[in-house]
Amino acid sequence: MGCPEAEVGCLLVTDARIRALNRRYRGEDRATDVLAFPQGEGEGPAGHPAVLGDVVISVETAARQAARAGHSLAREAALLLIHGILHLLGHDHATAAERRRMWALQRRLLREAAADLR
Repeated sequence: MGCPEAEVGCLLVTDARIRALNRRYRGEDRATDVLAFPQGEGEGPAGHPAVLGDVVISVETAARQAARAGHSLAREAALLLIHGILHLLGHDHATAAERRRMWALQRRLLREAAADLR
């Protein structure tokens, strides 16, 4: 993805906590599955990776989505982490074309991550 070393924070929260964050930072008073908070641009201090930002995942929403999709919570959390990281890297899904590209990239990265874990 063009950043061989980068730092990302990941916070696992409840629906209530992600709803509060979504309301405060996006003006949307509802729970969501994942939020991404970019930290800034450029490289980190000498010898340290760039800090991309933070990804916040609602475990409650992820569990419901995993059950609906028929896969594990671990798989859903991995997908949401990838989704959040892609947002930190500047990807978006505001248009249909962007959504198709981002979803295809997510699927590819999830397959690659799963293969690496075997």
